[in-house]
Amino acid sequence: MSRKRTPASAGVRFAFPMSRLFPFPLTQSTWCAALLTSLGIFGSQETRAASNWSSSLTRDPRGPFPELRPARATYAYGWSGITAATSEVYFHRGDQQTLVLEGRGRTVGLARVLWRFDLNYRSVANAETLRPLETHQVETARGKRVETNLKFSDEGVSGSRLESNHATPALKDFTLENLYDLHSAFLYLRSQPLRDRSVYRVAVYPANSAYVATLTVVGREHVRVRAGNYNAIKVDLKLQRVNKKNELEPHRKFKRATIWLSDDNDRVLLRIESQIFVGTVTAELQSVRFENG
Repeated sequence: MSRKRTPASAGVRFAFPMSRLFPFPLTQSTWCAALLTSLGIFGSQETRAASNWSSSLTRDPRGPFPELRPARATYAYGWSGITAATSEVYFHRGDQQTLVLEGRGRTVGLARVLWRFDLNYRSVANAETLRPLETHQVETARGKRVETNLKFSDEGVSGSRLESNHATPALKDFTLENLYDLHSAFLYLRSQPLRDRSVYRVAVYPANSAYVATLTVVGREHVRVRAGNYNAIKVDLKLQRVNKKNELEPHRKFKRATIWLSDDNDRVLLRIESQIFVGTVTAELQSVRFENG
């Protein structure tokens, strides 16, 4: 088995990815995670061509915002006016000072007839630093099973990806200091002040490729989702992929996304609206239950 290594500029102190996109944490949940990972945004010509993009990543340390309480949540995913998928996520503390996100999701209804997709996801992060430790993900689409395992370190990530029609896994390394997975990226970003018009730029490795996510806090507004009415923080998300030449490039099929987080001590992911080549895809909070209150 050959192991690929993708270099990235040394000395970077921060990174991240996204959809499975960004967001986050409760974002990196199941089908949402899959959706988010796919999202992409068209960047400027200068940013797209630059190979020194790592110098522009956010270097702020972990913020002072309170830690997310243990919680169980469900999400519904919509497309063209129909509910296309659902997911359940469980965020809790693990052993040895870790934070764990577990999730599972599946397409439903007509969408399942057209595209049968199931996802199981587990991510572990360091509770003190909010750095990623490991990610395990299993996707099954139309009978094909893909298992992804990621191990994070201070230098980057080592990943293996095993498809059901292959005897051995494909191995791939990506070198970048302070690289994030979706879960840890969400934890880091929600820890920040998130003041209006503030901008955060992080690098993330959701599964098999690295992305740079640029998040801009648009402002505050009131939103209604299936779980109820909330005061919310509105965030604009732009996503670019890191190619084999270590340059940023736009995604040909995905355009942009808007994210709403609850503007309270929990900062739960409320809603995502992503603009893609076939229209608008949404993820919306259906229910949330905190275990300690």
